[in-house]
Amino acid sequence: MLPNRLNVNGKEYSIRTNKDDILKIIEAFNDPELEDKEKVYICLYILYRDFNMIPQKDYEEAFKAAVGFIDCGIKNNNKRPTPSTMDWEQDAPLLYPAINKVAGFETRKVRYMHWWTFMGYYMTIEDGLFSTVLRIRSKKASHKKLEKWEQEFYNSNKDLCVIKKRLSAEEQAAKDKLIAILDGKSP
Repeated sequence: MLPNRLNVNGKEYSIRTNKDDILKIIEAFNDPELEDKEKVYICLYILYRDFNMIPQKDYEEAFKAAVGFIDCGIKNNNKRPTPSTMDWEQDAPLLYPAINKVAGFETRKVRYMHWWTFMGYYMTIEDGLFSTVLRIRSKKASHKKLEKWEQEFYNSNKDLCVIKKRLSAEEQAAKDKLIAILDGKSP
C-alpha cells in the first residue's frame, strides 16, 4: 500500500502524495535564493496537509519523515554526500520521455500520480538518452574512465551531460562583475 500519512513522534499526519507537489519541494531544495530553514518550511508546508497542527518542537522529526517519504523509504547509509548526477529541472526534457516510455503513457497529463509510483517508473528506466547521460555523469563523478563512444558523446553533448550550477542573484552579479573585469571592461 502506498503511504498517505507520516508518523511524527507518535502522531499520524496526512500528506500530499502527488508527484507534482513533491517536485515543487525538490525545486525549492534546489533554489539558491532560499536559505535552508526556508527550504525546510516549504517542504513541511507543501507536504503536510495539516502543517499548522504540527507542534514546532516536532518540525525536525516531521522534516526527517518528509525526506524519508521523498526518498521512497530507501535509506542511504552513506554518510558522505555524493555528487548529484541528476537535476529534475534541467533534465525534464530527457526525463519525461524516459518515464513515459516505462509508464506507457504521458505522465505529465495525469492529474494525480503517487510520488512512489512516479519514482517506480523513474527507477526502472533502462535504455535511452537519459540513461546514457546519467551513466556518463555517474562515471565522471566517480572519476571513472569513459569508454570511447561515451567520451565522444560527452564532448558533443556537454550541455546535456554537465549539470549547470544555479547561482543566486548575488552570486551571478559577482560572477558578471569578475567577467567584466577580466574582459577589461569597468564593472
